[in-house]
Amino acid sequence: MTISIKTPTEQDAMRLAGRLTADVLDMIGPYVQPGVSTDELDRICHDFIVNVQHAIPAPLNYRGFPKSICTSVNHVVCHGIPGDRILKSGDIVNVDITVIKDGFHGDSSRMFFVGKGTVQGERVVRASYEGLWKGIAQAKPGNQLGDIGHAIQTFVEAQDLSIVREYCGHGIGRVFHEDPQVLHYGEPHTGAELHPGQTFTIEPMVNIGKRHVRLLPDGWTVVTRDHSLSAQWEHTILITDSGCEVLTLGANEKR
Repeated sequence: MTISIKTPTEQDAMRLAGRLTADVLDMIGPYVQPGVSTDELDRICHDFIVNVQHAIPAPLNYRGFPKSICTSVNHVVCHGIPGDRILKSGDIVNVDITVIKDGFHGDSSRMFFVGKGTVQGERVVRASYEGLWKGIAQAKPGNQLGDIGHAIQTFVEAQDLSIVREYCGHGIGRVFHEDPQVLHYGEPHTGAELHPGQTFTIEPMVNIGKRHVRLLPDGWTVVTRDHSLSAQWEHTILITDSGCEVLTLGANEKR
């Protein structure tokens, strides 16, 4: 496994791609309302990325993926394909955005409540968000990848929720998915050591029920086996000399 170290110039390019990615998520939020289709969300994001940002939506045609974003509703864990599904009040939806700008990728996903959130929806969304930040707090030089996964797993399982294990974070840069794999569970003081200049995503998938998932026949959509709610948040981060920099912070997100 070779984990790339980004040069200062490459780090600046990653900052730009990350900021554009966050801008798409900030833009689409007001459109996530009862009565809108996930296909409409895809169209709005595609037009914004291409025509306003003059960038490229990375998912489109990536290994055959047919849309520009992923929309994962309720018990869909990840990689939901936008279509004719109409969102209704009480739904939770993950919108996953990856933007390519000047050859570099920014990758982030965010949970949205459709109308008024349910008690269970709010619970799993909050836990996945806080779990993400527990992991980010461990992303600093001298720590190891296992420290990130352990912090997330410990926090989530203490709330009687579960962590999906089949899907994980990943290195990112000129390539959408590169080394390392960033697991959201594990043992402390294990795995690759973190060094300044590394860039990767942390994106824990948290289920209300059991952790087990299955892949639908479309080859992309992943759902919980027990149809329990699932939530995911994702940020792209850069390891710095003193800790980490979150490259995909939203306009109203200060941590």
